[in-house]
Amino acid sequence: MFLMLLTLKEMYTTGVFAADWIKPDDLSVSRTEGESVTLKCSYDSSSEGIRLYWYRQFPNRALQYLLLRGARSWSSDRNTADSRFESTASRSHTELTFTVRLADTALYYCGTQ
Repeated sequence: MFLMLLTLKEMYTTGVFAADWIKPDDLSVSRTEGESVTLKCSYDSSSEGIRLYWYRQFPNRALQYLLLRGARSWSSDRNTADSRFESTASRSHTELTFTVRLADTALYYCGTQ
């Protein structure tokens, strides 16, 4: 049995207004291999069209794109690099859900554009 630590951070992308923000609800989550995990971020934006992104980063590696999930008027926008990762979005929250593997131990970023 292995214990994983998944750390969350926020990331801002171009085109974000000064009043817009996104932040993780928890800064770290621990799970055992094979368990499901849901990472959550809260956000606020003055825009009705929002794109929410999830990335992860392994130590000394570049960011790895996981998925894009539209929210509000862009709720039909979806794109994922790996079908293991699923995302939901509401007017103020986004969640990333997946079943944990040992290799998933990383720093996870939620971002908005």
